[in-house]
Amino acid sequence: MISSLRQPSISISGSDVVLRNRHATLIQLRPQSFSPFSSREKSQRSVVSTKKPLHLACLGVGNFGSVKNFESEASFGQSDLVKCGAYEADRSEVEGGDGTPSEAAKKVKIGIYFATWWALNVVFNIYNKKVLNAYPYPWLTSTLSLACGSLMMLISWATRIAEAPKTDLEFWKTLFPVAVAHTIGHVAATVSMSKVAVSFTHIIKSGEPAFSVLVSRFILGETFPVPVYLSLLPIIGGCALAAVTELNFNMIGFMGAMISNLAFVFRNIFSKKGMKGKSVSGMNYYACLSILSLAILTPFAIAVEGPAMWAAGWQTALSEIGPQFIWWVAAQSIFYHLYNQSLQLSSSTHQFSPSMLSEPQLPYLEPSYTHRRV
Repeated sequence: MISSLRQPSISISGSDVVLRNRHATLIQLRPQSFSPFSSREKSQRSVVSTKKPLHLACLGVGNFGSVKNFESEASFGQSDLVKCGAYEADRSEVEGGDGTPSEAAKKVKIGIYFATWWALNVVFNIYNKKVLNAYPYPWLTSTLSLACGSLMMLISWATRIAEAPKTDLEFWKTLFPVAVAHTIGHVAATVSMSKVAVSFTHIIKSGEPAFSVLVSRFILGETFPVPVYLSLLPIIGGCALAAVTELNFNMIGFMGAMISNLAFVFRNIFSKKGMKGKSVSGMNYYACLSILSLAILTPFAIAVEGPAMWAAGWQTALSEIGPQFIWWVAAQSIFYHLYNQSLQLSSSTHQFSPSMLSEPQLPYLEPSYTHRRV
């Protein structure tokens, strides 16, 4: 519990550790002073004088077995203990407290998560484009990305590196529309990157906030302030300008990015509305999503491209690139899963949604907990 005392000028005198005994008096707060009771045993004291607002934080509570009879002074024994700390308003935490990370430390941690996600995403895009240039089969490439992530998580669960989620049929039924939208968005983005430059695909996909607002407005009936609509104009204008001035413009690549935008918007909506309150979250949530998306995508990939095309293209790529092509395929599959999981981990431990970011994005998750002061 944290409270704030604002005084014109106050003087605080008290021990860091306060012991209650049977003859002690209760703590009294007066308008102009803070005077804790004294104990029989002398303890080291400190004096603080300040004109700034003062925050008091309870750092630890000892044996309060008789809290119900708080009014009774005789109900407290010498084993009852309270530790208190104080800090000025311009400080973020109690110095020497219970080890709770400061706000600055939390921001640094979130920054590290974002930097890790960005670095892994860059590596994925590099290897993914190399694979698509040498092996233009985006449906198989998308399938391999999901298969690799699913295999990694299954091994983690089998070896108990990660705790396996507890799911039921209702969970998978609720997850199904999310997985369908995720599959469409993933394949559409990969098809787009196989036809145009990666930079062009990401520029078009940066328009996803506009899709999100428009879908929420015209399909879900949600309204937004006028500044929100005005903020979309630069995004839409920038995407249109990039499309018009693209030297190697390809309609399939453009439509793939647009379809991916729309699919990921519905994925976030389905996840937010359907998966809210579910026990599975974080890394396990995305692992289940990958497994279900893999099951949905595999038959369509076989129907669209097929093993015969894959085998012929594989031999061609190996003859032109060499054995390192195998590493390219493995790397793009591994890093696809890693960068998604890095963002998933940060979103499940901090109060933000991955939909705050442009492509690639993950389904909206309710954080497992939020940082707050009570």
